[in-house]
Amino acid sequence: QVQLVESGGGVVQPGGSLRLSCAASGFTFRIYNMNWYRQAPGKERDLVATIAGSTSYADSVKGRFTISRDNAKNTVYLQMNSLKPEDTAVYYCNAVKNNNKFWGQGPQVTVSS
Repeated sequence: QVQLVESGGGVVQPGGSLRLSCAASGFTFRIYNMNWYRQAPGKERDLVATIAGSTSYADSVKGRFTISRDNAKNTVYLQMNSLKPEDTAVYYCNAVKNNNKFWGQGPQVTVSS
């Protein structure tokens, strides 16, 4: 069956870094657009970064976050640097191709001193 298994969340101080990983199985990973979303308490789920043929980022993370993928490992990554308290959220890995859409379970990222 389809699975997106995320890892790498946790607690970090402002200015710190974390790397999220999302390991995919059960579908042809390399042909899917991969996204990272996040949802803070009481807020909507927002798109953070996309990787397809190219990459794109939300303005709030541009220059600090980097999305990448390794098709040989069926894995997408989100490198998060210079983290701010406002980056605190549950982060979701997402795979999209035509009408197919899959979600990961969402690790918590907390930025706090």
